[in-house]
Amino acid sequence: MKNDNWDDLKFFLHVAREGGLTGASEKTGISPATIGRRVLALERQIGRNLFVRRQTGYSLTKDGQSLLSHVVEMNEVAQSIDAWNEDVYELPAVRISAGSWMSHFMATNLDQLWTPDDRFRICFKTAEIRLDLVHREADIGIRNRFPESENLAARSVGDVAYAPYCASHFNMVRDCNWVGIGADDAITPSARWLLAQKDLWVTIWANTPRMLHDLLRSGAGRGVLPCFVGDADPALLRAGDEIKDLYHRQWLVMHNDDRHRPEIRTLVERLAQLIEKQQPLFRGQRPRV
Repeated sequence: MKNDNWDDLKFFLHVAREGGLTGASEKTGISPATIGRRVLALERQIGRNLFVRRQTGYSLTKDGQSLLSHVVEMNEVAQSIDAWNEDVYELPAVRISAGSWMSHFMATNLDQLWTPDDRFRICFKTAEIRLDLVHREADIGIRNRFPESENLAARSVGDVAYAPYCASHFNMVRDCNWVGIGADDAITPSARWLLAQKDLWVTIWANTPRMLHDLLRSGAGRGVLPCFVGDADPALLRAGDEIKDLYHRQWLVMHNDDRHRPEIRTLVERLAQLIEKQQPLFRGQRPRV
């Protein structure tokens, strides 16, 4: 059989089980005439008679009996897939709010945060602006300061250092230009820090951290990155000392009423372990020189 229509096979199954078009119609809600046409089309497609048609009902031919055994197996598999699919969409989703750099870090370490066997799903909400955890725009936020609201709980997961970086082929002796985030999009402290340095010559602006990263890799100039991004990228080198003004503590933040939900508690614990394990990288203690 080639390219069989599964709907026609299901009509065949209903007719075989009910012994005729009327019973199949009652099961499916499809008219007997339509079912009859679909079964006939199936027979023409495979070139075999599947039923002996009598006024008292439909009975299977030898070919029909053979096909029925296969269709029953197919139907059982299809039902199990439907049940699995419904079960997946009933799983709770945990929404994680983070900036571009931490989202990238989580994506590259996803196998340490989630597996297909977990009884929850993850929704990454990447944005430099802070989503409102009090009003549950997200379930977990990765933040650079302790929350002010009494409705939020927080767990410290270490520190983050920043430094200037450039491409390994960038000529730091000859070229002194910088790449930054434009003033209209400078939301993060590192982006605002560069804007405040009046003695630095910024020649190229980006509007997203990811584009900034790509420009640095291309050799466009120097730029500021978290050390866990810059030091982990073999295409980049440090272009100066750590920027002490940008050093900060990092927190996992969640709503007090939700932090004991099993899926949130599990994901917070995994995130904390992952970030804490990588603290030398986050603190700038693994520079590429």
